[in-house]
Amino acid sequence: MNNFNQILPKELNQNPFSMFHNDWALVTAGTIDNYNTMTVSWGGVGILWNKDVATIYIRPQRYTYEFIEKNDLFTISILPEEYKNALTFCGKFSGRDYDKAKETGISPIEADGLVTFNEARLVLVCKKLYHSDINPEHFYDNEIEKHYPLKDYHRMYIGEIVTAYNK
Repeated sequence: MNNFNQILPKELNQNPFSMFHNDWALVTAGTIDNYNTMTVSWGGVGILWNKDVATIYIRPQRYTYEFIEKNDLFTISILPEEYKNALTFCGKFSGRDYDKAKETGISPIEADGLVTFNEARLVLVCKKLYHSDINPEHFYDNEIEKHYPLKDYHRMYIGEIVTAYNK
């Protein structure tokens, strides 16, 4: 993490809407010897329970889901625009079948015992606080259902942002 500066979550100066929607991010869980990462484009940051939090959504069939379930901590890594192709690959292909770092040229590094990527411009280290499975009975807008043709509803995770790093 030589190229990174540790900052307080309150010092983030990023548009919370662009963090996931425009920029995309990698969510990663596990150790440097055994981890998986995937692209997330649905999520957010804010305040809940008087804590700085990040929210992510992962479908249960995703390989990263297994790692998030087994670990108390995870990272969210925001990469610059020039890594869109790497992010597309990491969102399209499974870590069960591919070494995503090798395939995309991104470089995994250790941060607080977790994994992030040297190419990241912003890293959030999160501690799981809560999860809940999306329940279609609670949709107020019927249009939402179109995101679930296979009825494979996401699990929402809320993590406290315990630290952050930027370049």
